[in-house]
Amino acid sequence: MSLIAPPLSLYIHMPWCVKKCPYCDFNSHGLRSAPPPYADYIDHLLADLDADRADFGAALQDRPVISIFFGGGTPSLFSPELIARLLDGVRQRLPLRADAEITLETNPGTIEHGRFDGYLAAGVNRISFGVQSFDDDKLRRLGRIHFAAEAEAAVKSAQDAGYTNINLDLMYALPQQTLDGALADVERAVALAPTHISHYQLTLEPNTAFAANPPPLPDDDHAWAMQEACEARLADAGYGQYEISAYAQPGRRCTHNLNYWQFGDYLGIGAGAHAKLSDATDGQVRRRWKTRGPSAYMESNGGASRIGGDDVVGSAELPFEYMLNALRLIDGVPLADFALRTGLPLENIAAPLAEARRRGWLRDDPGRLHTTALGQRFLNDVIAGFLG
Repeated sequence: MSLIAPPLSLYIHMPWCVKKCPYCDFNSHGLRSAPPPYADYIDHLLADLDADRADFGAALQDRPVISIFFGGGTPSLFSPELIARLLDGVRQRLPLRADAEITLETNPGTIEHGRFDGYLAAGVNRISFGVQSFDDDKLRRLGRIHFAAEAEAAVKSAQDAGYTNINLDLMYALPQQTLDGALADVERAVALAPTHISHYQLTLEPNTAFAANPPPLPDDDHAWAMQEACEARLADAGYGQYEISAYAQPGRRCTHNLNYWQFGDYLGIGAGAHAKLSDATDGQVRRRWKTRGPSAYMESNGGASRIGGDDVVGSAELPFEYMLNALRLIDGVPLADFALRTGLPLENIAAPLAEARRRGWLRDDPGRLHTTALGQRFLNDVIAGFLG
C-alpha cells in the first residue's frame, strides 16, 4: 500500500505569556522586565517557514493549507498588526484553502478593547479562550491572571466584534473541586454559547510546579464522575462529543485538531514547534521540531540551528503514532485510512487489533477503528497495545 499525502495544516508557536501557570508543561516563557521582541519574532517565523519550504519542497508541492493555529504561550500578546503581517507573509509562501480555519489562542487577561476587530480583519476567523474555570478561587489556585467576569466579558467582546466560531478551554478535577463545581463551570460556559468547548482533566505533568508540589486533587473515581456528568450536560446543551476532550455544535468541529487526530500533516514554525510530514515519493513519515529557547531560535535566523531534531518515523513506531491520534476520535476512523496514512499493510496491526476487540476495547467493525465506551475509559491501555 502506497502512502498518500494527507491534508496539510500549519502550527505557529508564540512562546511568551504573562506568567507561567503551575500546571503548564508547554514551551512557554513568562514576561520579564524588558518586553519580548515581538516584531523581530515575526521576521524569524517567516525565515523559518522559508527554510522549511526549501527543505520539504517536494512534500509540500501543490498542497493547500487547510488550517492555521496560533498556539503558545499567549498569542494574544501579539498585536493584530503583527498577526496581519505574519498571515500576509504566510499567504505569499503557501497556498491557503479559501475556507481555511485560522485559530488564535487567547488569554482573557491579555485582551484589550478593540483587538478582536483587528484580529478578524487580519484573517483570524476562530478564537480559542483559555478560560479553564469560572470559579475565581480555582483560577487563583491554577495561577491564572484573569477572573471569571473578565473571561465572560472577553468572550462577549469577541462575539460583538463579529466572531461566530469560538472555543472555550475548560478543565475539571481541579484542586478541591466538587462535582457541583465542575458542573457549574460547564453551565457558565454553555451560557456564553460558544461553538466549541474543550473539556479536559487537570493532570500533573513532569517538570511543572504542580508536579513538584502537588495540590489536593479529586481521586480517579470523583474525576470520572465529573467527566460523565459534564459530558451529559454538554450533550443536553447541543454539544456533540467527537473526541475524548472536544465538544462542538453541529458543523463546528475544529478542523486543525481533527487533522492531527486523523494523522494529517502539519508544518510547525516557532520556538519548540513540531511538524509531521508525509512524503509520498519515498513513502516516509518525518517529524521535525524546532529549538525550544526563543533566544536561541531567533539567533538561528532561519538557519540549520533552528532545528532541534528531525527523524523519520520507523515502521515499528508508526502503528502506535497513528493510534495515539486516531483512537481519540469518538466515531473512530475508516480502517483503510491506516494504510493510506502510514504506508503499512493492515497485516502489521492484525494481532493487536484482534486483542483489543477481544478485550472489548474496540468495536467488532471490519471497516472502522472505533473504540467502545470501555475502550475510551482505558484508552492508554488500548493505544499501548500497538507499541512495536
